[in-house]
Amino acid sequence: MIPSDIRTIRSVPKFTTVSNHVLTFALAGQPNVGKSTIFNMLTGLKQHVGNWPGKTVEQKSGMCHHDGLEIQIVDLPGTYSLTANSPEERIARDFIIKASPDVVVVIVNAAALERDLYLISELLWLPSPLVVGLNMMDVASQQGFQIEPHVLEAALNVPVVPMSASRGQGVLELLETAIRMAEQKHLPNPKRPEIREDHKSVLEELVVRVYSITPEPYPPEWVALKLLEGDREITQLIQDRMGADWQQVHDILIQHEDAILAIASGRYEWIGRMMRAGVTKPKAGQVALTDKIDRFATHPVWGLLILFAVLGFTFSLTFTIGVPIQNWLDALIVQSGSTWAAVLLSGSPAWLQGLVIHGLIAGVGTVLTLLPILVIFFAAMGLLEDLGYMARAAFVMDRFMHSMGLHGKSFLPLFMGFGCNVPAVMGARIIEDPKARLATILITPLVPCTARLAVLAFMAPIFFGNSAILVSWGLVGLSLLTLLALGVVFHELLLGGEHKAFIMELPLYHLPNRRTILQSVSIRGIDFLRTAGSVILVMSVVLWALSSFPGGTIHTSYLAGIGRLLAPVGSWMGLDWRMMVALLSSFVRKENTIPTLAILFAAGDQNMSLASVLPGSMTNAAALAFLTVQILFIPCLATLASIRQETGSWRWTIIDFFLILAVSLVAGVLVYQIASLFI
Repeated sequence: MIPSDIRTIRSVPKFTTVSNHVLTFALAGQPNVGKSTIFNMLTGLKQHVGNWPGKTVEQKSGMCHHDGLEIQIVDLPGTYSLTANSPEERIARDFIIKASPDVVVVIVNAAALERDLYLISELLWLPSPLVVGLNMMDVASQQGFQIEPHVLEAALNVPVVPMSASRGQGVLELLETAIRMAEQKHLPNPKRPEIREDHKSVLEELVVRVYSITPEPYPPEWVALKLLEGDREITQLIQDRMGADWQQVHDILIQHEDAILAIASGRYEWIGRMMRAGVTKPKAGQVALTDKIDRFATHPVWGLLILFAVLGFTFSLTFTIGVPIQNWLDALIVQSGSTWAAVLLSGSPAWLQGLVIHGLIAGVGTVLTLLPILVIFFAAMGLLEDLGYMARAAFVMDRFMHSMGLHGKSFLPLFMGFGCNVPAVMGARIIEDPKARLATILITPLVPCTARLAVLAFMAPIFFGNSAILVSWGLVGLSLLTLLALGVVFHELLLGGEHKAFIMELPLYHLPNRRTILQSVSIRGIDFLRTAGSVILVMSVVLWALSSFPGGTIHTSYLAGIGRLLAPVGSWMGLDWRMMVALLSSFVRKENTIPTLAILFAAGDQNMSLASVLPGSMTNAAALAFLTVQILFIPCLATLASIRQETGSWRWTIIDFFLILAVSLVAGVLVYQIASLFI
C-alpha cells in the first residue's frame, strides 16, 4: 500500500473560502457525452472562445452566476483518456493539475458508462475533487440500461448526479452539487482503482523515490503511475530533476516493463466492480433504436441517398428562407439607408456622400444581409449535430474525402459552399483535427457559390447559346477538379502526405436541445459580427475609395488604374482592362461583376443592353477564359474575412488569397490559348 503519511498530505487539496474568489469548475468528459450542451446551458452567451496558449485546440470558457456566486466554467477538450498522446489529452490533464480548479465536473454517457468510467479512473488520481454528471439517462433507459445513481455514488465515494441535459433535467442539481463540493474543506477519499496485486510493491517503491523531487502541484502517486505507464512527458520531467539518481528509477522501470498491463488490469477490474454495483445491462438480443436506424444511415448506398436528401433539404431550407430575408434586409438597410443618407447629405461634398452610402452603408449591409443565411445554416447544422446524425454523414463520405487526405467531416462544410462560402468556412469548426480543418478552410473558396453561378448563368447564354448548359457544367466541374488538386497539395504541405485513420464514435441518437442550439447560433452569429464583420466594413470602405478616387468615377479611379496595370495579363486571355476591373469588383461581392460591366461598357446609354454589347467586345474564347477566372477567382470580401477569423492567421489568409489568384489566372490563360485553337 502507499504510505499513509504521503496519502494524508496529498489527498486533500487546499481551498480558499468561496467568498474570497471566483470559483473555477473544469468540465471534462469524452466526446459526444453532451458536455457542450451543459456548458452552453450554464454559461449562456457569457462565453469566450479562443485557442489554448500555444495550441490550435479550441478553448471555451464562460461565466455562471448562482446564488450570489461567480463561477468560471472551463470546457476542457473532449478526451478518452489522460495519456498525453494528443494535444487534447495534455491540455485536459495539465489544466486540472496546474490550474487546480475547485471542482472537476466529469460528464459521462449513461448509455456507454463502461467506456466512460476509464476516464474517471484516471481523473480520480488528480488533485481536484470530482463530481460525476450521469448524462443521457433517458437515452440509457431507451437502450435498456437500468442505472442506480445512488448505488454508483456509494461505490465511487464521489457525488453522482443523474441528468438528461437535452431536456434540461439535472443541470441545476449538478451545479449545486459542484458548489457544495467546492465549499467542503475535508473531502472523502474516492475509491480509486488499484494496480494489480503483483505490482503494488513496485508502485510503492517508486512513490517513495520520487516523492521528494516531484514538483508542485504534481501528485507523487500519479507521477509514479505515469512512470510505470511509460508517459514520455512525465518521464522526462522526473529524469531532469533526479539527475544521476535517475538510473535507479530507470532500472526499476526496465525490470517492470509489463507494469502498464498491471495498471490497465486494475482499472478494468475496478470498472467491472462499478458496473456490477450500479448498472443492469440490456437483455441479450435486444436491438437498440440507434442500431436499427444505422442499418440504413451508414449503409454504403442507402446512407449516401439519405445524406444527399438531408443536405439537399438543408441547402434548400437555408436559401428558400434565407435569401428572401436577405433581399428584404438589403432593401431595408442598403437601399432605404442609401436613400435616407442621400437626402440627409444632399448639401455635403460628393466624396462624403460616397463614403457613407457606398462605403459604410454598403459595408454594414453586406455584413447584416449575410446573417439570415448564417443563422439558418448554423441552426440546421446544430440540429443535425445534436441529433447525432453528423457523425453518420462524415462516416458515409469518408472514402471520397480520403482521396484528398481529409476525412468525411470535411464534406459537410464544402457542400454548403455551393450556397455561400461564408457559412462553409465557419462550418469547418466541426473538424477536430487542426490541420485537416485548416486544409478544408483553404480549399472552400473554390466551391462555386450561388453568386458565381448567377454570373455564369447570365453570361454563358450570351456567348454560347444552346451550348451554355454544357459550358456551365464544364466550368463547375473544372472548379471541383481544381479543389481536388489543391486539396491534395494542402494535404502534402500541411499533413506531410500522411493519411490518418478516421476513427469516430457514432453517438446515440437523441432529441436535440432547443436552448443549446439557439445559444450556439447566437454565439456564432455574434462572433461573426464582431470579428469578420469588422474586417468586411473596413475593407468595404477601402474598396469604395479605390473605385471612387481620384476622379470620382470608376473609369478614372485607382481601381481602373489597377485594371489597366493588369491589362497585359488580361491580353493573354483576350480581355481588356474593363474585364479585369469587373473581376476586381467581384472581390466585394461576386454578383458585382454584372453591374460593373454595365457601367464600364455604358450599356443602356443608347437603349443597348449589356447582352447586346458584350459579344462585340471579345471572342468566345476570351469569354470562356473570363468565366473560368470568374468561377475560380479570389474569395469575396466576406469569405476572406471568415477565413481570417477561423484560421486566426493573416499569413494563411494571404497565402490562400494569392494561391487562388494565381491558379485562376493561370487557368484562364490556358483555357484561352487552347480554346482559341478550336473556337
